[in-house]
Amino acid sequence: MNSPLPPAEELALIDRELAQLDARRLYLLARRDWLLRLLQQSGAAVAPWGPAASGSPAPPARSAGPAKEASAPGAQNVLLTLGAVLLAVAALAFTLVSWGSMGIAGRSAVLAVVTAAALAAPAVLLRRGLRSTAESVAAVGLLLTVLDAYALYAVGMPDADGTGYAAGAAAVLAAVWAGYGSALRTLRIPLPAAVVAAQLPLPLAAVAWQAGPLGLGWALLLTAALDAALALRVRAAAVPAALLGSAALLVGAVQSWSAGSAAQALAPAALLLAGAALGAAAAWREPRVWGAALVGGVAAVVAVAGVARPELSPGWAVVAHLLVGLPLLAAVRVPALPEAVRRGAVAAGAVVGALGALAAGAAVAPVLAARLRVLEEVWAATTPAADPYGPGASPAVGLLLTAAAAWWLSRVSARPEPGVLSVVPAWAGLFSAPVLLGFPVAAVFAVQLAVTGAAGALALRSSGRGAGIAAAGCALAGAVNVSLGALDGRTATLAVWGLLGAACAAGAAYGAAARWVRSGAAVCAVGYATGLLVAAAAVTDLAVVWWALPVLAVPALVAALGPRLGAVRLPAEIAAAVSGVLALALSAGRPGTLALVLALSGVLCAGAAVRPERRVLGWAAGALFAAATWVRLAEAGITAPEAYTLPVTVPALAVGFLRRRRDARASSWTAYGPGLAATLLPSLLAAWGDAGWVRPLVLGVAALAVTLAGGRWRMQAPLLLGGAVLAAVAVHELAPYVVQVAGALPRWVPPALAGVLLLAVGATYEKRLRDARRLRSAIGRLR
Repeated sequence: MNSPLPPAEELALIDRELAQLDARRLYLLARRDWLLRLLQQSGAAVAPWGPAASGSPAPPARSAGPAKEASAPGAQNVLLTLGAVLLAVAALAFTLVSWGSMGIAGRSAVLAVVTAAALAAPAVLLRRGLRSTAESVAAVGLLLTVLDAYALYAVGMPDADGTGYAAGAAAVLAAVWAGYGSALRTLRIPLPAAVVAAQLPLPLAAVAWQAGPLGLGWALLLTAALDAALALRVRAAAVPAALLGSAALLVGAVQSWSAGSAAQALAPAALLLAGAALGAAAAWREPRVWGAALVGGVAAVVAVAGVARPELSPGWAVVAHLLVGLPLLAAVRVPALPEAVRRGAVAAGAVVGALGALAAGAAVAPVLAARLRVLEEVWAATTPAADPYGPGASPAVGLLLTAAAAWWLSRVSARPEPGVLSVVPAWAGLFSAPVLLGFPVAAVFAVQLAVTGAAGALALRSSGRGAGIAAAGCALAGAVNVSLGALDGRTATLAVWGLLGAACAAGAAYGAAARWVRSGAAVCAVGYATGLLVAAAAVTDLAVVWWALPVLAVPALVAALGPRLGAVRLPAEIAAAVSGVLALALSAGRPGTLALVLALSGVLCAGAAVRPERRVLGWAAGALFAAATWVRLAEAGITAPEAYTLPVTVPALAVGFLRRRRDARASSWTAYGPGLAATLLPSLLAAWGDAGWVRPLVLGVAALAVTLAGGRWRMQAPLLLGGAVLAAVAVHELAPYVVQVAGALPRWVPPALAGVLLLAVGATYEKRLRDARRLRSAIGRLR
């Protein structure tokens, strides 16, 4: 058998092909078993195919019994674990319960023999390949060593200090378990158990010697350092190193914050600095644990600033922490440092800056919110400029320091995020500084207006969306705050609102800015113009209802400018519409003034509807004119509105008829809607307040005729308007009888009827939906 391949390569090729054949055979056998079970379950006959049909012996079919829910290794592990637990329970029971029934020699002999056997057995089991069993027996042996230590204390040293003995026993057990695990490296339990036991000696010794919180902190830190050194070889030691190191730093921080003087803060500072050095060393050695450098950096800041904290007020203590922590950001420019240390230091500086900014902002917020008190008594000139017992200038200094550091970091790192974050603290610091420093009222307004304007200018000119949004939010917050503060005096209100309105108008006209910024500025400009006119009217002796007339000047101006507003036209018109609604609300106290304002508003809408792109405002104009007429008629005490509405309805319907003849595609709403509504709606309102029967009867007949006409000529407006009015009239006429019947029925009848109705509707839900869709489609086909 000659082959062109070398024997070794040919042998490997044959092995691969045989493996593929075995895999294919296993797949086909499994598929065959599944098909057999499927046919047996369905009762079908099995065709004589396969190996049995060809005469070759068929492999034995696998049992179709219940599937195994646990694998053999899983069952083995469960049994071994249960066995180890039972042995541990037995050992505990023997030590704690049956110990006193034996002499000293017997006790020692039993524990020594059992412990030695439990520790020696895993070596024999490992040589026989029984690893899982060896793990279970080793776990029992380790537990027995703990019981040995307890027995030694209970019998040999009952008068010794328990905590001190526990510290020494933990050290010995850790050493024994570490040696045992090193001798039997195949076992996975002893070394982690030794690591866990090694965490106890130093902290327990500190407690036993009554070393105090700082002594306990040093013990925790030293243990964490040993764990960190061990983690270079045993990865499991990294977790206790992090936990104990964090606990030590927490103890140091608590002691530093509770120190009553700088001298008392020195000892906690030493502990914190040692923890910071350990964190930096860990990050220096292992690049993946840069978080250790972050925690160490924060600890160093607390240590250094904590020495000065007892001598400072709370606000300046925050500034001290910022002065120490923000320079850590400079690590971004030190390439000699490892990446993990540099990253952790910068993150620590950022954390300190963020916490300092939050603390300073929390101190500033109540000062700025104090201006809300002016709403209790507008134009009283009684609100003080600043609280003499306020936090002082320290919050503003802290905010400005944070903003400057964030801006510098954005410049040196070429990343936009710090620059965006610098906008808010910079604005808050500059905006609150004059209040915190106790400037005169005029100076406070001047500085805050300047800061607000600067934020608005930054929003207009910012190329970055994040910085622009932050600046716009700051400008809006500043404008609202200054506007509230200006309500304390008439002159301040007119001056401040006028300046802010002019600034917003200039911003809306700045074509180089983003569209959303200009739109917001346009809305604010319209709002300030409205508020300024209301304030100007309030200065005079005019009644409130007449304030609506000057307010209407705002929508009139916006409507006159029209297309010249450019991209901000729509938001400006929406804001102007809100001003118009305010004018209507102001004039609602007197019907005559309300009718006048409604008519003027209709004139404005009609004038704006002249432009082709605003034709829809013609409907609003018609509604406003009609409302003005109805209000005037109601004021005059007219009880028969048809005498005034029919002369309008008849020519309107005639015009609509001519429109439909010239343009067959014209909608019935355009042709007949205004004319029909001019009479039907006022008559319906009058009918609902009329106790007689003549008006409802005549109106119902007219509405019925309109409805039939709409159905006859397939027109949507007459059909829907007439039907709605007819239904309203019917409800008005039947309402007294319904109330009377409802009062006579037992109280359980209405809920029962409602339940029956719901069941009936639910039973035919699909048919009802289909009918509703058909009705909607039929109405939609009408004009």
